[in-house]
Amino acid sequence: MPAEAYDMVVVGGGTAGAFAAATAASEGLDVVLLERKSEEEAGHIACGDAIKGTSTFPDVIDLDYLKEESFTNQNLTRAVFENPGGDDLDVPFRAPGAVLDRKRYGEIILEEAERLGTEMHYDTVVQDVTQNDDGRVTGVRAKRKGDVVEYEAEVTIDGAGALSILQDKADFSQSRFDTNVSYSQFCSAYREVIDVPDPVDYDDAIVFKPTEELGYLWYFPRTATEINVGLGFQMTEDPMTLVDTLKRDIRSRPELKRGTVVDKLGAALPTRRPYDSAVADGFIAAGDSAGHVNPTTGGGIPGAAKSAHWAAKHAVRAISEGDVSESNLWEYNRDVMTDFGKRFAAVDLYNIWGTSHDVDELVEMVSSVPGQQLMDSLSSGSSDMSLGLKLETLVKTFGHWDSLYELYRVRKRAAEITRQYNAYPSSPRGFDAWQEARDRVMDDLYDLIDADPKY
Repeated sequence: MPAEAYDMVVVGGGTAGAFAAATAASEGLDVVLLERKSEEEAGHIACGDAIKGTSTFPDVIDLDYLKEESFTNQNLTRAVFENPGGDDLDVPFRAPGAVLDRKRYGEIILEEAERLGTEMHYDTVVQDVTQNDDGRVTGVRAKRKGDVVEYEAEVTIDGAGALSILQDKADFSQSRFDTNVSYSQFCSAYREVIDVPDPVDYDDAIVFKPTEELGYLWYFPRTATEINVGLGFQMTEDPMTLVDTLKRDIRSRPELKRGTVVDKLGAALPTRRPYDSAVADGFIAAGDSAGHVNPTTGGGIPGAAKSAHWAAKHAVRAISEGDVSESNLWEYNRDVMTDFGKRFAAVDLYNIWGTSHDVDELVEMVSSVPGQQLMDSLSSGSSDMSLGLKLETLVKTFGHWDSLYELYRVRKRAAEITRQYNAYPSSPRGFDAWQEARDRVMDDLYDLIDADPKY
């Protein structure tokens, strides 16, 4: 079977794949992108559609064109957390956000990757990874429109999404690539797009609501009359029961009662920290396939775009130097960990803490703590209160003082995790010591909250 040879093969036509391919092609590499869907269906991916704006994206594609074509609501100014036990939590944004049409967004980023020189192979399902005797990834084997095709490349970029088949097929035993991955670190998401006859009164907000199973529902207005509604839940939960939960909540909302479902789709996504290492000889994972997703919100577009851009930049350099080894690609890991990776790893501690409490207790705590102070407790903001507010809060939170003190101590561990990720090693030589130091903080957390290890 003759092989097709390229400088880089990119697997997956989502955000990570498109930005990796666009970046590498713009640098002059011979790049092919493999997408399992047809050209007509490519870009149709389950997503909440909410982002921070074009500042999220690397300036490698035409961002003005992307914004004009796919941003349908650019007036988000707040997040609303609907509280079944009390007043809703209304949190203003520091800068306006946006909601996009994910299908059109996906079409544009693939169009831009092709415009910049990427060869696009749709209807191509990757089935295996090829490696040489030394363990270096040399490409992939795929079926394209019924024919088996082998793609050879100096570097393979994995943008195949959560629970990537490439990682199931590859042998990473000779590398430090993170294989400490299990289904319990992922969730499933399901979403519908609903057209309603009358404008909703929260077209300037993204709306969240907790579920009994420690997941959450979302209501994100693409426009005032087109609402992206969905939910995320751990893969250990029964998906049909939770979809029923969403449908019941939709029926209870007056603004959606006369709505028409125009699209529905589901997907898997990580609810875990970024991979400790996402590189091996000849191989880089980016986006969902490397855990580059906010583990509390499931937001994956920013992490996918940035990490894929960095991955391609390091691959271009490594190929030009004739050295695509793990050590020569390693700086990519440090780019991720010292940027959004440290934030996602810290936020993951709150996820672990949350799963050690039942939903009713969490809702009661949210109901009793002043909204802004609660948000500040999970960030670096000030949490100062007036004396009167402190006394009122002490009364309202009676019965939860132990849990709130525990949360305060979790916050200290989150700060320590951030420091550990800022100290991520610049080469594989320091990796084992770094892991040991990070794991000591995690073990301390598990002991503090009496939780089973997540990793």
